Amino acid sequence: MGCSLRRWAFLTLIGVGACLSVSAQTQDSYEYTSEFTWGINKNSSGGLIGGFVFKKARKLNDRVLETFGLEIMNVKHGQEVRRSSRATGNFFIYGKSNYLYAFRFQYGRDLILFTKAPQQGVEIKAVTAIGPSIGVVAPYYIERALDNNSFFVTRKEQYNPDNPQHNFNNILGTGSLFQGVGESTIQLGANVKLGLNFELGTIKSQVTGFEVGFLLDAYFNKVILMPSTTNNSLFPTVYFTLFYGNRR
Repeated sequence: MGCSLRRWAFLTLIGVGACLSVSAQTQDSYEYTSEFTWGINKNSSGGLIGGFVFKKARKLNDRVLETFGLEIMNVKHGQEVRRSSRATGNFFIYGKSNYLYAFRFQYGRDLILFTKAPQQGVEIKAVTAIGPSIGVVAPYYIERALDNNSFFVTRKEQYNPDNPQHNFNNILGTGSLFQGVGESTIQLGANVKLGLNFELGTIKSQVTGFEVGFLLDAYFNKVILMPSTTNNSLFPTVYFTLFYGNRR
């Protein structure tokens, strides 16, 4: 009888162990068919925050994902420098006459180079994407004294290097937020991106990590951001994106 009980106890332990092993394997082999991520971007053509990135991906096979992306960026001229007004101390960018807001639509592939071990490690993907760009060129407004003798009466208007009233000493600051957006023009172009994606998350239904790479934005016409300097239609940039998302 004692031997029989020991045998049943032994078999029960084996059964429980097998169930736990199967459960762990099922959890560790979490399968997904799609993922959605969003991120905050820092790049060499933007400010402290370059913009925002959204990406939808679906698996084509165990190694390749098909991706659809949207990037919304504030693109700056390489010679932009914030300076302060001598009269008010307010900051503005002297010589800037236009903003460039880039809306980049992207279609691409993510190739899984290294698969992450369950609950640990880093998954590395090679990222490629290409697509059309829509550039919104909005006027950059400054606030200036109405004449050189008084700072009590002011006017807000787009910076023009040919206007003698727009000399550095006469500028008091920038215009209001979103002022002039209704006067924007559209520039059409295309973009291409190459990068490496590093996923660091430990929860399999969520995605956390960062991406680094190179992106080229090319427009059909030259985009005038600072009229007194050289302006281009090509905007090459290196970027760093922190992203978060989920899978299913």
